[in-house]
Order: sequence, then C-alpha cells, then structure tokens
Amino acid sequence: MEQVFSYIISLGASVMMPVIFTIIGLCIGMKFGKALLSGLYVGVGFVGLGIVTALLTKNFSDPLTLMSQIYHLKLKVFDMGWPAAASVAYSTAVGALIIPICLGINFLMLITKTTRTVNIDLWNYWHFAFIGAVAYFCMGQSLAWGYFAAIICYIITLVMADLTADKFQKYYHLDGISVPQPFCQSFLPFTLAIDWLLDKIPGFDKLDIDAEGLKKKFGVLGEPLVLGVIVGALIGVVAHMDVKKILFLGITMGAVMELIPRITKLFIDGLMPISDKTKEVVAKRFHGKKIHIGMSPALVIGHPTALVCTLLLIPTYLIISVILPGNQFLPLASLAGLFYLFPIMLPYTKGNVLKSYLVGVVALLVGLWFVTDMAPDFTMAADSVFKATQDPATSVPKGFFAGSMDFASSLIGWTIYKLTCYVKYVGPAVLVILAIAMMLYNRHQILKDERTAAATVEEGVESGMDHPAHIE
Repeated sequence: MEQVFSYIISLGASVMMPVIFTIIGLCIGMKFGKALLSGLYVGVGFVGLGIVTALLTKNFSDPLTLMSQIYHLKLKVFDMGWPAAASVAYSTAVGALIIPICLGINFLMLITKTTRTVNIDLWNYWHFAFIGAVAYFCMGQSLAWGYFAAIICYIITLVMADLTADKFQKYYHLDGISVPQPFCQSFLPFTLAIDWLLDKIPGFDKLDIDAEGLKKKFGVLGEPLVLGVIVGALIGVVAHMDVKKILFLGITMGAVMELIPRITKLFIDGLMPISDKTKEVVAKRFHGKKIHIGMSPALVIGHPTALVCTLLLIPTYLIISVILPGNQFLPLASLAGLFYLFPIMLPYTKGNVLKSYLVGVVALLVGLWFVTDMAPDFTMAADSVFKATQDPATSVPKGFFAGSMDFASSLIGWTIYKLTCYVKYVGPAVLVILAIAMMLYNRHQILKDERTAAATVEEGVESGMDHPAHIE
C-alpha cells in the first residue's frame, strides 16, 4: 500500500487530482463525462498555477540573489520552496500512508459529530505529512511520533475549518465549502488579535479601503495588474539591473497578478460540480444535516484584495527578512506562497486592504523566526530523503540550512513540531488536551445547531397545521 500511495503522489497534483476527483465523482453518482471534465479542470488549474508561480520564482530568483550580494546579506537558511517540503512529506512512511489514515480519522470525526468537514482536498494532505515527517526524523525516525504530530495537526485543522466555514462561505459566496488547510488556518489567530487591536484605534475605521475602493481612489494605479508591473520593476531597480530586465520583471509580475484570478476560475469550474453533488449525497446519507466540503484554498486566491495585499507584501517581506534580528531566512521560491495568506483572513478583515496587509506583516515577521528555528531539523529531514531517493527537490546547497515559508512558517505546524519534539511529555499532553477540547467544543456547536434546526422545522410543521389550506 505504501508503494501504491507513493507512486500516486509522485504523479504530482496536476495528474493526481484529476484522477482522484474523477473517481470521487463516479463514487458519488456523477456521470463519467461530467466527473472526468471536473477532474480535468482541476488538473489544468494546477498546471496553470504551476506555470504562473514558476514565472514568479524563476524570473525573480536572480534579482533577489543579486540584491543579497549587492547588500552583503548573509542569511544561511536557503529557501527550498514548497516542492522540497512536499517531497520530504511524502517520501517517508508517514507521508505514504497519510491519506488513508487521515480519511479514516475524518470519518470517525463525522460520525462522532466532532467535525462537519469532509476533507477532499487530498493534495494538501502533504501539510500534515510534512509536520509528521519532521517529527519522525527529529524523534529518531519514530513512526509513532510522526503519526502523532500529523494526526494532531489534522484534527485541529478540521475543527478550525468548521469554525471558519460560515464566514468563509458568506464572504466568497461559496455555499457548503470550508478550507481544511493548516497553513491558511494558521493566520486566524493573528487576524483576530490584530483586527481587535486596530478596531480600538480611534478613527481607524475610516481607513476602510477594499480593492475596489483602491481602484476608485487611484484609478488605473489601483489595478493589481498595474501594481504588479510597478512592484516588479522596482525589484529590478533595487537589484541594479538594466532597463530591459527591469521592464521584463515589471511585465512578468503584472502577468502573474492578471493570470492568477483567471486560473482560479478553472478550480471553481472543476470543483463546484463535485461539491454540489457531494452535498446532495451527504444530505441524503446524513438526513439533511449540515456538512462542509473541504476544498483547496486555490479556489479564492485570485480575490482582488488578496492580489493587492500580496503585491504590497512581497517587498515588505524581503525588507523584513533582511533587518529582522534573529532571522536567517531570505524568501525566494516561497514568494508564490504569499497568495495563501488571505483565504481565511479576508472574511474577518472584511476585505480591508490595510488591515489585511498589517496582519500579513505581523504573521510573516513571526513566521521568519519559525522558519529559522525549524531549519536544522528540516535540513536533517531533507538530507535523509535525498540520500534515500536522490530527489533533486530535497537537495540542500552546501553551507546552507533548508527552509520554506510554506508551512514551515505556520503557527499550527511550528507549535506542534516544537511541543512534540522539544517539550518532553508535557508538550504532547498539551496537544492532546487541546485537540480533545477543540473537538468537544465543536461537537457542542454542532449539536446546538442541529437542535435549533430541528426546532425550526417543528415550528414550521406546527404552523402549517394551525393554518390549513382553504378548500373550496
């Protein structure tokens, strides 16, 4: 079974997800043609997203490296990007079996009413596998501790997906969808805390500018496309590049900002038929009770506010990484991951550009310390995987440690890693208590909602009996 899952995962998201979603579609009763088309749309979406993010990482790696040389930056944690993290995640026994194990846990939580989310975002299971893989190597290649870290992460993420689902659905107009992806959910605590603090500042509410308001206020300069061109060109200027290269970088960044929303539509076209049919089947199986379908956050990363904030955060992130005391990580390949800060954040900041930007700044600042702190163990895991598989994605350059913003900078991931690996006995106990407490709280909310829904139906029936239809 381990070899089967390892082979499927090695196909990559663009091949793996169409196969999986086609099978899911057939299992829930969709016609083969419609299921296949939905799966292919998702696959094409991943191909498009890969091409666009490669535009960003490949074309901006040289300018950022030049900036590092020009300004004598000596940062020792090399940005491996999410491919390295995913390779480490899926190239161990923990990662190879993470999908069936997590699906089993998901089923148990559904029948015990400790979650409402059916997590079919199978590709992003690598996030759970990654934290499990790091714990596995950190704890002397212990499968027990690896699975412990991965399962705790999965449980906490499912509960958080439930707790954020209503706001997510209302803001993005995506009924029945939740986001069980731990990297996105990690920004919720920052969002709630900073949003509360900013609301205490007199007059701050008058600075409520969303992406559409930005366009109205600044005209063409408020367009993500134009902002992308400006930011890309500025990076070229700071890197002392020639005019030709500066203009090219500007157009490239602009292209990324313009293409991302168009690509996310492919995900929606592919995932929504699956989601609608799943909700229909689940409603019958669970007798009409409320269920969320866990989907990839790629569905909404093309939101205008997310694009604008990402553009503003790219130069900010680079500057912070250079001046932040204690940081050793210079983001390069991870810059494409900045889009994923916002799917859960925006429903709580109500799309306010300034609020969202400030939350992003604080979260990224703290995340730099997380990446730096985890780097030695990430490096140990990457080196072990490279020796076993010769996978170039896990090859760490000599003289550097391995790092990645993608999940290595996650509050959820870092906390689980630290408490599992470095706080003996007490840390794992705290994590178990936290996971159980979150499940019980979620169960209480689910049962409360079910009682309210049942009472509403009963009142409707009684009201119908009190006012019988007039018969002539």
